[in-house]
Amino acid sequence: MRVQDVMDRNHPFMYADELATKARAILRERRLRVLPVLDENKRLVGTISRSEVMSITSSVSAIRVKGIMSTHPHAATPDMDVVQTLREMISLDEWYIPVVKSTQDLSYVGILGLEQFILKALERNVARLSTPLSTIMSTKLFTCSPSDETDNVWQRLKERSFAACPVVEKGKPVGIITQQNLLESGAVLPGFETKKGRFKKPTKISSIMKTPVVSLKPTDTVRDAALLMLEKNIGRVPVVDQKGVLVGIVDREDVVEALIK
Repeated sequence: MRVQDVMDRNHPFMYADELATKARAILRERRLRVLPVLDENKRLVGTISRSEVMSITSSVSAIRVKGIMSTHPHAATPDMDVVQTLREMISLDEWYIPVVKSTQDLSYVGILGLEQFILKALERNVARLSTPLSTIMSTKLFTCSPSDETDNVWQRLKERSFAACPVVEKGKPVGIITQQNLLESGAVLPGFETKKGRFKKPTKISSIMKTPVVSLKPTDTVRDAALLMLEKNIGRVPVVDQKGVLVGIVDREDVVEALIK
């Protein structure tokens, strides 16, 4: 299977000279995680993600996409082997990479995301979908509590390069906090601007966390997790025991790793 058999050819993109606030609006409203950034000739020059746009605090900011984008992005070409490409993505902790015409021609043609491969695996009903979550879930858990302040949690997520974490009380998940929740709430960490536009008082995680929590059991399968992720457009699922206590978490990388192992 090649990248061209899986990739999304209609994923939105940004031009480098467009306003970063426009990128933030697209990421927020369309619930996307990353946008390829192109030059005036539609050649790939970078990517911009939720994490980067959260440094923009003002709705009238003059900062351009090129001012905060990640440059020299990893990219694939349509003829690449998709499994090998996914392995490289996982090693780089990348859930999305742009696809260009060739290594010489950086014209943008689409994007490869982990969920596209997951969907293809479900369509083909591959055997590894029956793998129990207990064998692939992460058990070294990073969590927060409803009373934590959003700024502090965001800083900790950023330090660990995480996009989300379960919100836990007495060992049980009561919510989940994601970059999308933080972006929608306006909880930002100023990087290029002043503190204008930030919350006047520290906001608690309880006010913006997503509830109720959708969870699975260790005996559920990769198929169960894959279907739930696609149906709910979520990147990870908490795993709880029979008493509802958090014992693990499974994300899209875990699912794809299980499918290509």
